[in-house]
Amino acid sequence: MTTAMPMPVASSDTPSSAVIADCIARRWYRGDCHVHSTHSSGGELTPHQLVAAARAAGLDFIVGTEHNTAAAHETWRALTSDDLLVLLGQEVVTREGHWLALGLTPGQVIGWDYGAAADSLERQLAEVHRVGGLSVAAHPFAPYPTGTFLHPYQGFDCFEVWNGPWTSDVPWQADNEAALAEWARSLAADVPQGRWRPAIGNSDTHLDGQIAIPHTVVAAEALTADALFAGIRAGRSWIADSADVYLTFSASTTAGGVAVRAEVRGVPSGVVTIHNQHGAIHSEALPASPSGTAQCQTSASESMFVRIEIRHPSGHMAALTNPIILNNQSG
Repeated sequence: MTTAMPMPVASSDTPSSAVIADCIARRWYRGDCHVHSTHSSGGELTPHQLVAAARAAGLDFIVGTEHNTAAAHETWRALTSDDLLVLLGQEVVTREGHWLALGLTPGQVIGWDYGAAADSLERQLAEVHRVGGLSVAAHPFAPYPTGTFLHPYQGFDCFEVWNGPWTSDVPWQADNEAALAEWARSLAADVPQGRWRPAIGNSDTHLDGQIAIPHTVVAAEALTADALFAGIRAGRSWIADSADVYLTFSASTTAGGVAVRAEVRGVPSGVVTIHNQHGAIHSEALPASPSGTAQCQTSASESMFVRIEIRHPSGHMAALTNPIILNNQSG
């Protein structure tokens, strides 16, 4: 599935620098990197059923992330095909927070019996990176035992900013808002150091009807683990609550500074908010028609980066982006 390509401006030696490189040669792939089957507690769908649901939802790839087990690896591996890449992973359920190990080898199990004060985490992250995988801090404010993430973020590749439906009548609303705020605050400190952690979003599917709500849209050279993970590591990705949502996000130099523009499809009557390190700098309502645009002017001296949030009229998130880096110098 191909979506529109952003043509951003980015500065040197940060993850977003890679966003502008060979942009035309890349495709956008939609994937859900946090999926549970009947091999996980609370999972009600088999891997076969989840693969069928992923296709129906318009996904190009998924990662099976069962809780602390590799028991389903062979089943998951057998389900990959030309139109849907199925990768192996694990939700590492520790005593003081969960994290995702993506891109594991068959039969590989990552250790989980430790808390935030132990030195085990660094060794386990190294095991993921040794095989070319990604480590993701998962749902850091989940409101259940072991769900609150107390481990240091250092060493993790990504931050799961959005987990499951963004709804106002269940606790996940506060959890996703809190995770987004935590990540947004971290960008101001981390972007100048060139070490910021890209955001991803996943469904954390356990039940029927949850897959792809939300999912991550990744710019990659091919539908392979290496290419997808390279795109995610570099921040060449954004998050959507359905395959109906399309987005082009660009920042272009002009005589007056930097013109930031978003072209959106699939969020009628929604609201686009453009943010920099200080918070929202522009908000604009979308028309009731399927497509609309929002734009504003800033400068590299005013904004280290720009990123976009798009919300439905209800206030629930429809899409959000990783930042385009304009200036990675503090001050």
